[in-house]
Amino acid sequence: MTVFTGWLPGAVAFYEGLEADNSKAYFTEHRAEYDELVLAPMQALLDDLAGEFGEGRVFRPYRDIRFSADKSPYKTAIGATVGGSGYVHFSASGLGVGAGCHVMASDQLARFREAVADDRSGEALVAAVSAVEAGGVGVSASDQLKRVPRGFDTDHPRADLLRDKDLTAWVEWPVEPWLHTPEAEDRVVGALRASRPLTDWLDEHVGASELERSR
Repeated sequence: MTVFTGWLPGAVAFYEGLEADNSKAYFTEHRAEYDELVLAPMQALLDDLAGEFGEGRVFRPYRDIRFSADKSPYKTAIGATVGGSGYVHFSASGLGVGAGCHVMASDQLARFREAVADDRSGEALVAAVSAVEAGGVGVSASDQLKRVPRGFDTDHPRADLLRDKDLTAWVEWPVEPWLHTPEAEDRVVGALRASRPLTDWLDEHVGASELERSR
């Protein structure tokens, strides 16, 4: 098992090169650097995190370009899930860590809104968000309605949360010397632990989708 010692400067250089030349030729020529300097540290990190946060999975480096105007074949970052709701992201820009529910299925969204509207669970979410932010991690939605959804009071005290279609904790850091050391793992662990008030609330009140996945 590889020991996580951070992402060396060569990993940053690999992605800087890929940003400049996003081609099969570049990736093939530098594949050994990707495997050794980018992928291996991520897998070692996931192995370390599994005991506390659950098993992780690294995303493939290839982009899905079937329906995209951008035909660049490779992602310019490596991303991985951690357990049920965590996420780690490394690129030439630095390190990012997130947790929560990035995309809600319709049944999850319905449960989320009912829980937000309820005074007891809704106020618990407000407290959870405050606790996460007090730990140095931001909480936001990537997609939000312009208006409060139908069936809810437009003057609801948690109207902003009712308009959210997802909710995640997220923190990121630029490339600094600590990124090339085991301290990077400490940063990831700290962010995931700080995000727990939000992920615990989502686990209790939203949970996994019960809808059958389309094939």
